[in-house]
Amino acid sequence: MSDSSDPSDPAGWHPATQAVRGGVKRSSHGETAEAIYLTSGYAYGSAQQAAARMAGDEPGFVYSRYANPTVRMLEERLALIEGAGCARITASGMGAISSVMMAPCRAGDRVVAASALFGSCRWIVGTLMPRYGIETQFVDGADLDAWKRALSKPAKMVLVESPSNPLLDGVDIAAVAELSHKAGAKLVIDNVFATPVLQQPLQLGADIVAYSATKHMDGQGRVLAGAVLGEPDWIEEHLDPYLRHTGPAPSPFNAWVVLKGLETLDMRVRAASASASRLADFLAAHPAIRAVRYPGRADHPHHAVHDRQMSAGGTLIALSLDGDRETAFRFLDRLRLIDISNNLGDSKTLACHPASTTHRALSEDERAAMGLDESWVRLSIGLEDARDLEKDLTCALDGL
Repeated sequence: MSDSSDPSDPAGWHPATQAVRGGVKRSSHGETAEAIYLTSGYAYGSAQQAAARMAGDEPGFVYSRYANPTVRMLEERLALIEGAGCARITASGMGAISSVMMAPCRAGDRVVAASALFGSCRWIVGTLMPRYGIETQFVDGADLDAWKRALSKPAKMVLVESPSNPLLDGVDIAAVAELSHKAGAKLVIDNVFATPVLQQPLQLGADIVAYSATKHMDGQGRVLAGAVLGEPDWIEEHLDPYLRHTGPAPSPFNAWVVLKGLETLDMRVRAASASASRLADFLAAHPAIRAVRYPGRADHPHHAVHDRQMSAGGTLIALSLDGDRETAFRFLDRLRLIDISNNLGDSKTLACHPASTTHRALSEDERAAMGLDESWVRLSIGLEDARDLEKDLTCALDGL
């Protein structure tokens, strides 16, 4: 039977089509590639129109710190892909996380977060928010009993990364969402490692999803951007005033780069995930490796959770070398094809030592609570032929 739904309705498109055509608004020139509106302000036909626009009585753009046509296209496209009612773009991923956590909270509020977070996210929850009188608590994200205890009293916000940075821990999003809502809290999921291609937290009960669009969405290491997605009522009440008055606005050019990156997001993530799955199996069999963590492998301690929530294992691998920091550095320095970089989600495969880079600001106790010691290396698998990556990894590991 043929599909008789309206082919021009974006809501009925499949994600691959939404990623290419969602949110497109062509100018009178009829361009096929989306236009870049590199402008800070907008002119009005009359003083009355200016007043009406600023008052919100007439639709239209007033200032690019508030909204911009190119940024708006990206917001609409992302909302379609994620299945969200609304999206907002920020200047960076941390701009997204800091805004979504700080905007709704006041002194006396309470925030709960999984302990396995990116270093800057932990700083926001553990250091910045308490300065403003906000009570915060970290819990083991995989321990549902710990979540039940932490959320047995009211909370405002709950923050989770799943898979987490850098050891790819998993959190049962549906279960934590239910507990969060009983405590009166909104659940925020940092979904950067899974991307909307492999995991859709809103369908699992989360309220808000945040991204560093710098990563897979751009996908080629070019620009910084972040995104927040959720329901329009919450975003308009809490997030919009914060963004307008504090100013973490994205460059329209950066938004355009991410907009074009979304066109190939699905095929890039799936191709890199296939390579990562193959390489994780290869690494697990090498005698120089103490442990491998990859969400798609059955030996990952949180594999059951990842298997329920993700459609594939993703592009990140964490490996523990049989040694210490010196061993990890020797391994990294022997790589010839793979670059040493603290970025991820790139078309090029990248490797880093989290304890001395992305998570260096954490105390030893905080890293220990995450299970992160000096032996761990994080690999972000790109689009090279997996056979060439395997050869590079073999040479580096055999040299140990």
